[in-house]
Amino acid sequence: MSEENKLSEEDQARVSSVINSGYNRTERKPFRPLRLLAVLWVVVAILGGVSWVIGRNSGFI
Repeated sequence: MSEENKLSEEDQARVSSVINSGYNRTERKPFRPLRLLAVLWVVVAILGGVSWVIGRNSGFI
C-alpha cells in the first residue's frame, strides 16, 4: 500500500467519525467454553440415542 492519503482531510475526518461512533458495536456476553461443551455433549448424546433406537427397531442391534 502507498503511504499517501487517497482521501481528502475532510473525507478522512468523516470516515474516522463514523468508525469511532460505535454505531456497529454490540455488547457481547463472555464466551463460556464449558457451556458450549455441555451443549455439544447433549446434542451428541441425543443423536446417539436416536440412532440406537433406529438400529434397535431395524434389527441391527
